[in-house]
Amino acid sequence: MDDDVPTVPLVSIIYREHAKFLNDRLKDENLSFGLYPLLIKIYKHEGIIQEQLAQSFHLNESTITRNLKKLEDKGFIERIPDKRTKRIEITDNGRKIAQKVMDLDEMWDDKIKDIIGLEEYDNFLNTLKEISGGLL
Repeated sequence: MDDDVPTVPLVSIIYREHAKFLNDRLKDENLSFGLYPLLIKIYKHEGIIQEQLAQSFHLNESTITRNLKKLEDKGFIERIPDKRTKRIEITDNGRKIAQKVMDLDEMWDDKIKDIIGLEEYDNFLNTLKEISGGLL
């Protein structure tokens, strides 16, 4: 790797490799890489509403609506009417897939820890959080 590579291509490499890692292991689940974070968020915050998801991911509500429709069509979530909004609940199948993705994410993190070590991994994670927070 060249020494003069800017940060964005390096982040992109990590992102694409992570996508390949997950997609290779979840190809039979009929779920695209872009939907994994949404499914996990719903799993961890069952009953969350669409507006909260949009805020969490810094996406507009129409993008969230399209992605929720995909998850609902695949049987991973249900949208439950609640006054003027809809609560999003995860199905048993969605719960199973979310857990599988989280287990694979843990394997991915272990892979990174093997490359750079635990202390450097913790520093890396904290740095990524600091950069993300500073940019938002």
